[in-house]
Amino acid sequence: MNSKLTALAALGVLATFAVTATDAYAQTQGSQRRGDRRENRDDSRDAKAECKAGDEKSRAECRGDKRDTKQDGRGSESATPATPASPATPATPAKP
Repeated sequence: MNSKLTALAALGVLATFAVTATDAYAQTQGSQRRGDRRENRDDSRDAKAECKAGDEKSRAECRGDKRDTKQDGRGSESATPATPASPATPATPAKP
């Protein structure tokens, strides 16, 4: 009887540890990207607010600064345009 209780207690401790360990790493890549986008928006809003407060640039120039800040936050992979795929070569007909 004592060994059954010990085994159940050990199993309970292991189950508790497994649940808490998986909760710590529950953040997915999608939620990380979402967080990055939110930070990027905050940075671009701050850049635009600073620009508007300065009074030395026009509204259009402030929008451009905001756009540049957002583009910089996206990283280099979206800054380079995608190259179009080359067309497939036609198949040669089979000889009878």
